Amino acid sequence: MMQYVANGVVLGATLALGAIGLTLTYNILRFANFAHGEFLTFGAYFTLVFAAFFAGAAPIGPLTFGWGFLLAAVIGLVLSALLALVLDRLLFRRLRRSDVTVTLVIASFGASLMLRNVVVFVWSPRPEYFSRTIAVSREIVPGVRMTGDELFVVALTAALMLALHLFLTRSSLGRSMRAVSDDPSLARVAGIDVQAMIRWTWFIGAGLAAVAGILFGLTVQISPEMGFNLILPMFAATILGGIGSIYGAVVGGLIIGLAQELSVPLIGAAYKPAVAFTLMFLILLVYPQGILGDRS
Repeated sequence: MMQYVANGVVLGATLALGAIGLTLTYNILRFANFAHGEFLTFGAYFTLVFAAFFAGAAPIGPLTFGWGFLLAAVIGLVLSALLALVLDRLLFRRLRRSDVTVTLVIASFGASLMLRNVVVFVWSPRPEYFSRTIAVSREIVPGVRMTGDELFVVALTAALMLALHLFLTRSSLGRSMRAVSDDPSLARVAGIDVQAMIRWTWFIGAGLAAVAGILFGLTVQISPEMGFNLILPMFAATILGGIGSIYGAVVGGLIIGLAQELSVPLIGAAYKPAVAFTLMFLILLVYPQGILGDRS
């Protein structure tokens, strides 16, 4: 059972990073972005392209990749963030002027379909892998075995969450983003460039999603459907933790990841998405605003 808990933490860490991006988008732009899952996919595929240039780099310790892969991941993160900025400029920015939220949601769903088919057209529908090297698992504690890559996923996720917390609470840019989230009109009157904050929201949210996609590809596989398969559990994590709460997204991601993995020995892997949503509904019956949502 402890092994399933460890697997759930790894999956939950990936879902949490993606859910944070969804929450940031909702906080600033006030709509559910279904295209967010494709930022995970593009982040993984962009990294795959550039990782090929550093294929000869020696692995770092027990990991299956070297420093070249980390450089490729940074490039993939930046390119995915730029893709989000382009998508906002060409599509969402124009639609925001209508001030009709449902239009943005439907447009994001269409953008998701388009981007997914772009991936299939460019890279083919076949699954890909960052490395063909077999990751050797080691016993961490009695009854729990994890690979170096899985430990890297958990450690990097924790570091990024801490960095995001410090950014939002200690930096002037982070405080400006929070001000726009609370009241865009008041923030504009206070001299904050709301459009700049929107651009930073897209950049950071898509960047975190790209990292989530890279980590998922590192421990599972890369496929054109990966973002689509993860978007619903990420939405479940966002709603479960409390819509608009970044820390709630982290808690929700971990709970959903643990629930999905712990259900495998009981009902099989095929029903993991159903378990996630059933758990979400049950918890929302007790906490309608989410675990860390606004109680007022």
